[in-house]
Amino acid sequence: MTATSEFIEIESAGRPQHIEHQWIARERCELPLIVFLHEGLGSVSMWKDFPQLLCDAAGCCGLVYSRPGYGRSTPRPPDAAWTIDFMHRQALDVLPTLLHALSIDTTTDRPWLFGHSDGGSIALLHAARFPDQVAGVIVMAPHIKVEEFGLVSIRAAREAYRHGTLRAGLARHHDDPDSAFNGWNDIWLDPAFTAWNIEAELASIRCPLLAIQGEDDPYGTMAQIDGIRARAPQAELVKLPSCGHSPHRDQAQAVIATTSRFIQLHPSWT
Repeated sequence: MTATSEFIEIESAGRPQHIEHQWIARERCELPLIVFLHEGLGSVSMWKDFPQLLCDAAGCCGLVYSRPGYGRSTPRPPDAAWTIDFMHRQALDVLPTLLHALSIDTTTDRPWLFGHSDGGSIALLHAARFPDQVAGVIVMAPHIKVEEFGLVSIRAAREAYRHGTLRAGLARHHDDPDSAFNGWNDIWLDPAFTAWNIEAELASIRCPLLAIQGEDDPYGTMAQIDGIRARAPQAELVKLPSCGHSPHRDQAQAVIATTSRFIQLHPSWT
């Protein structure tokens, strides 16, 4: 993306937090807004040019931000461990607070949410709690429950971070890579987190819903998006061959085309 990061202060977790964000095609503010929610190790910069390409194809404006603890946003304090409800906190506290601080009135101008991995789960939780304040949701490789299949890859990520090159790679995108990695990795590998499950909450989602997953995703099986449709029957599922955990990187053109079509098919709903 060629946009420059801006920062806004919000109150979250009982303290002020500076949130890194970028606007895409802000001059198209009268058009639908897509809010991008990054993966568990993501940030504004890790999206690269995908948000711009999608917004241009769909004829939308966009908002990309780094959650607290990520990118150039306020890092997680070293002694602050994430709790099992960390995605709920992001969906029900941080995201609404950020949108309000940016003068986005979701009661009159409902945004689209585009979430990847943990960001997809956060998008689903937000849409479930605020069903009349979201225009639609697109999720890629979302999590709705914990699978041992995915935990294998998360354990491997810990080894790559401690003994491989993953930390150096993340340091290019995060002011404090330890904040980003350890916050995510520690809670996902906490034995108590195996009980995390949001399937029951999905039934409250009323908006159009598109769920995309790669057939070669090492972090989750198709039970994740099949489970979304079981609870939210309006969901359209796209299962991409030769695609891993990041469809917007592995199959960018397919994701852009599918998402653009989906948004254009649902300009409004009641």
